[in-house]
Amino acid sequence: MKALVLRETGGPDKLAIEDLPTPQPRAGEVRVKLKCAALNRRDVWITVGAYPRIQFPSVAGSDGAGVIDAVGAGVAASRVGEEVVIYPALEWGNDPRCGGPNFRVLGMPDQGTHAEYICVPESSVHAKPAHLSFAEAAAFPLAGLTAWRASVTHGEVQAGQKVLVTGIGGGCATFALMWAKHHGAEVYVTSSSQAKLDAARALGASGGYNYREDGWAKQLAKATGGIDLVVDSAGGDGMNDVLDTLGNGGRYVFFGATQGNPSKGLNMAKLFFRQVRIQGTTMGRPEEFRAMVDFINAEQLRPVVDHVYPFAEAVTAHRRMLESEQMGKLVLTFK
Repeated sequence: MKALVLRETGGPDKLAIEDLPTPQPRAGEVRVKLKCAALNRRDVWITVGAYPRIQFPSVAGSDGAGVIDAVGAGVAASRVGEEVVIYPALEWGNDPRCGGPNFRVLGMPDQGTHAEYICVPESSVHAKPAHLSFAEAAAFPLAGLTAWRASVTHGEVQAGQKVLVTGIGGGCATFALMWAKHHGAEVYVTSSSQAKLDAARALGASGGYNYREDGWAKQLAKATGGIDLVVDSAGGDGMNDVLDTLGNGGRYVFFGATQGNPSKGLNMAKLFFRQVRIQGTTMGRPEEFRAMVDFINAEQLRPVVDHVYPFAEAVTAHRRMLESEQMGKLVLTFK
């Protein structure tokens, strides 16, 4: 099979499409012939060496949709031919609060979806939403699930609440906007790109703010009377501005720290007087994935896809991700 392989760090240009043995399903597994796979920031971080415990050779990719073409012992042969989307991780464990010691995301150290075939446990595949194309179905697993756990599980988003999603444009942020809006919340976003702010409004955001402009947080807090939920992935010194938007009892849920730690510390008195809750999160449980798929089906939702690339142009897709040029998900399609 063809696979996108990384054998050393150094950025997307170190990736190459190679021929690898086609995997065979073990007992309890299915093999999926992938139709489409998507990129996540994690995939690019691996290429530049900014991810822990990188192992080579690496076949990255956590998102995929395709057709079951073979099954292992103990799996009904009738499953062959099913169109499926893949839960993007393995072995969450028994604690709903956090993944266990064996929890891992597909795509390093296990083979990921940036290949023509992948074998996964039968429990990891779910029927592809019928209203979605394979490209759309491949777009939602990891980013959608991360945003679901942040917005719905931990964020407890509800109708009538006011939600701030920072850094609109990336996959997780666009899903957080979608989940909050379709739970009846009023959603605001930030970006340094006016084009992305405009695109977010077209997707249903009630307003957008350029986080590089002085006073944006105070403007938002005044306009809304205080934000109920922030979904953030940046951290850094801008975290204090983001926290200033929260009203009494507000929740700050974060799943990344692309800007690092806040060097100025936190205004602790303001946080405890307002009874603000700070919650870290990442990825999500299989049960949350099923709930998200059910929600997509019930609401007939479609992920925001920035661009679909032929698998042969996977390096170009990685470069676009590296430069944060996308609005929504970047998808690879297999011929």
